Amino acid sequence: MPMDLKDKQTEKNKHFIASLEFALQGIKTVFKEERNMRTHVLMGILAVVIGFVFRLSIAEWLWLLLAIFLVLVVEIINTVFENVVDMFTDFHFHPIGKKIKDMAAGAVLLTSGFAVIVGLLLFVPKIWQIIKDFL
Repeated sequence: MPMDLKDKQTEKNKHFIASLEFALQGIKTVFKEERNMRTHVLMGILAVVIGFVFRLSIAEWLWLLLAIFLVLVVEIINTVFENVVDMFTDFHFHPIGKKIKDMAAGAVLLTSGFAVIVGLLLFVPKIWQIIKDFL
């Protein structure tokens, strides 16, 4: 099979393992190419470590993990929009492309704000209690 035909995926993945490999490659690509994704992952890891330190309840873990994974998923979607706009505009400015990128970035901002609120609601009372106990 010629190389250019192998590179063009034209039919649906028929095997779960192949689909999984493509999905993992997508996550690896966004992690490697997007500084914000690496920042979100590091902040998520930090939040999980703090969660273990404070021995979160199951309900608290669910909120924390929901917030972390929402940020990661929305960052991936934002990156998809950025790449699609760049592909269609050939990296030239277009006002509609700018609107699309701005809206996708806004979605990341809102989701990150949600994650910060969840983190504050989970951790501030626990930190406050430690401060009160210390004083």
